[in-house]
Amino acid sequence: MTEKKRIAIYTQDAKLGNEVKGATRYVYLATLLHEHGYDVDFITSGFQHWEKRQRDVEHFDAGTDAYAIRFIEEPFYPKNMCPQRIWAHHVVAKRVSEYFDEHHDYDLIYCQIPPNDVAREIGKAAQKFNIPFVVDVNDLWPEAFRVAFDVPVLSDILFAPFYRQAKAVYQMADAVVGTSDEYRERGLRDARAGIPSETVYVGNQLCEFDAGIAAHASQIDKSAGDIWVSYAGTLSACYDLETLVRAMALVQKIHPEAKLQILGDGSERDNLKAAAHSSGAEVVFHGYLPYSQMAAWLSKSDITINSLVEKAAQSIVTKIGDYLAAGKPMVNTSCSKEFRAKVEADGFGVNVKPGDAEGMASVLIDLIDDPQRRALMGEKARVVAEEQFDRPHSYLKTVRLIEGLIG
Repeated sequence: MTEKKRIAIYTQDAKLGNEVKGATRYVYLATLLHEHGYDVDFITSGFQHWEKRQRDVEHFDAGTDAYAIRFIEEPFYPKNMCPQRIWAHHVVAKRVSEYFDEHHDYDLIYCQIPPNDVAREIGKAAQKFNIPFVVDVNDLWPEAFRVAFDVPVLSDILFAPFYRQAKAVYQMADAVVGTSDEYRERGLRDARAGIPSETVYVGNQLCEFDAGIAAHASQIDKSAGDIWVSYAGTLSACYDLETLVRAMALVQKIHPEAKLQILGDGSERDNLKAAAHSSGAEVVFHGYLPYSQMAAWLSKSDITINSLVEKAAQSIVTKIGDYLAAGKPMVNTSCSKEFRAKVEADGFGVNVKPGDAEGMASVLIDLIDDPQRRALMGEKARVVAEEQFDRPHSYLKTVRLIEGLIG
């Protein structure tokens, strides 16, 4: 009997077990690799990034035997952007290096970037022990930081270490996977020529999304004639949500039946509530919802919003798969050339200039006034979800890439 190949997956911010918040991309990949006959160790932080709390690692129940969880101890930090988080990642980088010094009987290491310094140490370990090293580009650091702090010269100095770390990671990679073409190409820019690469959207599992609708949609009360415009995700400085609130105030003067549903939470919540109060916009803040409930709310919505600020580094973010799965038209303010082109080419939405409340209001009013157009865009959105974002199909590209590296 052939011995199973062993794969280590490293990610910093996974949603595990019964946790409500967190990323599921790497958890799903670990399960898929297990189903394809690999022995998987899932290595992650003992600190729950999304909930800002330490996990009870001694008694943690992952709810699956598809992979073994290896926790790396990480110090507490209070916010997504703070000095304590930078220090915490520095500590994790050292500890994960120590982990691989002791545990390096792997046939491949699959590693999320960012955090850049953690990924760099994992890359060094892969080189030291001659292990194929696959980098999964999930965000761009420090490019994303410039949304909150972009001071000429000073930002260049402060962020220089992050650029050096990222370059070192990509130079060590034996393959690059990106959550968008833009992210994949960023990795390849510094990588060795000719290494394999794939674009695999974060996506979702349509069966899970649809099950959430079946379980919860009937529990959601929506008045006849209401139009729901919905945003799902983090409330942070990267997302142009104040413009959305001001746009909805303008929309509601013409269409009082239009309601803004905010499904999520974050550091900008109080500012957005203040904006809603000052503008007179009717906004419902739901906070974070379990995934199945969020799916049901999106299915009841009429329009979804992907609203990012002009300088946001994000490309094709996690929420896109869920928006498309809901089968609703999307209004997009992301300046990602890749995604703006996709919105137009695939026909599931409308691009709007970020920061333009009047422009967004005009687009929303046009969509509200044209239910047939909304329905057609929604149909196209669902087709794109099924063909390009459904993980059981799309993640097979990652499996094949890994098979090409280790057999």
